[in-house]
Amino acid sequence: MRCGAKCFLVEIELKGETQIKSVMARTPVDARKTIRGEYGKEAVIISVIEEKKKD
Repeated sequence: MRCGAKCFLVEIELKGETQIKSVMARTPVDARKTIRGEYGKEAVIISVIEEKKKD
C-alpha cells in the first residue's frame, strides 16, 4: 500500500454484467488505471467513488 492511498469503489460493466470492485489507490485516476490493467479495454468503467470510513 502506498502512502496516501484510499479505498475506491469502482463500478464496471464486464461482459454484460455490472460489478463493483474495491481498489486501493491514491486518486480516482489511479483506480481507473488499476482496473484497466486488470481487465483490459473490454471493461467499461461506470463510476469511481471514494469509500468513506465508518468512524
